[in-house]
Amino acid sequence: MIPFVYSRPGDAAEAVEAVAGDPGATFLAGGTNLVDHMKLGIASPTALVDVREVVDDAVEELPGGGVRIGAGTTNSELAAHPLVRRRYPLLSSALLAGASGQLRNMATTGGNLLQRTRCVYFQDVTTPCNKREPGSGCSALEGHGRDNAVLGASERCVATHPSDMAVAMLALDAEVRVLGPSGERRVPLADFHRLPGAEPERDTVLEHGELITAVDLPAPQEGARSTYRKVRERASYAFALVSVAALVSVRGGQIADTRIAFGGVAHAPWRARRAEEVLRGRPVTETAFRVAAEAEFAEARTGRDNAFKVPLAINTCAAVLRSLTEVNG
Repeated sequence: MIPFVYSRPGDAAEAVEAVAGDPGATFLAGGTNLVDHMKLGIASPTALVDVREVVDDAVEELPGGGVRIGAGTTNSELAAHPLVRRRYPLLSSALLAGASGQLRNMATTGGNLLQRTRCVYFQDVTTPCNKREPGSGCSALEGHGRDNAVLGASERCVATHPSDMAVAMLALDAEVRVLGPSGERRVPLADFHRLPGAEPERDTVLEHGELITAVDLPAPQEGARSTYRKVRERASYAFALVSVAALVSVRGGQIADTRIAFGGVAHAPWRARRAEEVLRGRPVTETAFRVAAEAEFAEARTGRDNAFKVPLAINTCAAVLRSLTEVNG
């Protein structure tokens, strides 16, 4: 057993001070990811600072129609909240597609954004992994690669991000509120997660000691319809091979606006900016959907095991867009 110090601070500022002052300390909330990593030997913190009681767990309406989600809100609570179900059904669907009921009852909003890859080599401490041990190599490059990224990967890491919630929040233009040693700051979710580059060990832009306190969602787009679709190898308790979160507004038979995000294809939730640009102002046609999706994956890089992800992502995206625009009529 690896010894560690456990503490329960009185407030968020005290929690930040405790972690910032100890290079080996980390925050603990639901623990659904961190505790697994401690058992596997991936993580060995010297101190656990429990923040479950010091971060907000409320979902509240903001002026202008947006919503603020406390970082301590569990996935189950968030998925079932009336404001979320009514204004952001996309998010509710994504949350219910993730993990199991028991895990959703424990997992928190802040922790979900910080969960790490489920790459089999990252989780196996007997194999080289640059994310786990920088400079050791990437076993997934020549090993089992079915789950590997096809967008935004590097020679250092081809792992994918596992979150469903984060994909939905990316499509919703969420903003993450952070408290750190230097005070508060806000980070657009689009800038929150990092691609691997030369530093795959860094999943996000957070500095040591920074604590997620809340996530803000802007007011829903009037007239927009949205959905989340997850393609996986079994019907439950499985991570996405490909997932798509999309919002679409149609006026006069044309796509007035759209926001699209993919999961299962990159080291971070992937905002499909190229596809969005192709679609805006285009007529609602099957051809337009496929051209846009194909444009997003034009620079995809695949290996011997994961080439199927590109047509799967294109077909899933086209099907999602079709379903949303058919309803719009």
